[in-house]
Amino acid sequence: MTFPERFSNLPDYAFPRLRGLLDVHAPGGDVLHMTIGEPKHAFPPWVGQIIAENVAGFGKYPPNDGTPELCAAISGWIGRRYGVSVDPGTQVMALNGTREGLFNAALALCPETVRGKRPVVLMPNPFYQVYAVAALAVGAEPVYVPAGPETGFLPDYGALGADVLNRVAIAYLCSPSNPQGAVATAEYWQDLIALAEKHDFRIFADECYSEIYRDAAPVGALQAARQADPERVVVFNSLSKRSNLPGLRSGFVAGGAQSIARIRQLRAYAGAPLPLPLQRVAEQIWADEAHVDENRALYRRKFTAADAIFADVPGYVPPQAGFFLWLPVEDGETAALTLWQETGVRVLPGAYLARDVGGHNPGKGFIRVAMVAPITEMQHGLSKLRDCLYR
Repeated sequence: MTFPERFSNLPDYAFPRLRGLLDVHAPGGDVLHMTIGEPKHAFPPWVGQIIAENVAGFGKYPPNDGTPELCAAISGWIGRRYGVSVDPGTQVMALNGTREGLFNAALALCPETVRGKRPVVLMPNPFYQVYAVAALAVGAEPVYVPAGPETGFLPDYGALGADVLNRVAIAYLCSPSNPQGAVATAEYWQDLIALAEKHDFRIFADECYSEIYRDAAPVGALQAARQADPERVVVFNSLSKRSNLPGLRSGFVAGGAQSIARIRQLRAYAGAPLPLPLQRVAEQIWADEAHVDENRALYRRKFTAADAIFADVPGYVPPQAGFFLWLPVEDGETAALTLWQETGVRVLPGAYLARDVGGHNPGKGFIRVAMVAPITEMQHGLSKLRDCLYR
């Protein structure tokens, strides 16, 4: 199969599809965007000062894998957050946001065959769409595993047959999950790692929502993998959600030394390193927790507000973490269009984040709502949504 043929059946990305659904109709009120997971809380006020102090760095080619100071800051954060020691020189690499890493790691680490057959890449359904594109790019077979209420909104990879599991090269998992806000427990991680050990595949842990949660901090994959093969788990995270800096494009990948060496080798040819002044900012941001605590407190207020607004809505499941609501409706596209035409509130149909498998799309009966706007604006939008769709 040629490279273009691999993508021939790939649907349009969610947001062009959304524009095609909504933009041919006039909004029914003042427009309120609740679709994109772009944080709106304030980032630390000293970010600009650090950039100004290091502005001369824009005149230099930046270190491709991250400055030693940045890698040390990331390693230090992992140690404080998860109690796991990783070598900043061999087990951590800076990324230009996690999307780059989630894609390129598949290029670097997915074999051409597994036990003589086409490799399989597992992913939850619904999911962050880069997982599927990465699988197709390497010629693997994407296998979409339902992540609905019946499994606690996390995929049950262990329920797959041996014929599939014996071909798995990579399993993606997002915890806390996008879009549902579910959190993998220590037991869940340990079971998945045991499955990966048994069938010899890698786990790509997408943990970019790890610092936005209600009560207990989510368990990380590196925590659960202490006794496993160090190459078994590859973890991705960023400052976009943790620190409200999506435009900084500072992320990282951490894992076994062999895995990181192969990702680094690819990045030497195909990567886009973070500009040096921005790496200097990231060094300080990863080392500071005060602003993260303040940010989390704001989201906790939003969780409480959403719970109150949707308390009487049948099927409402309060998210454990992240900043999305995954609201049950009869049909996500119909609900999104109705909401737009009657109120001007803009949300994303859940089907746009999932794939049809066996004639069923597990996202069809949901809409995704981003709780990123200021709390008063968010409460106004959620109240309009409730009154429109659940009256």
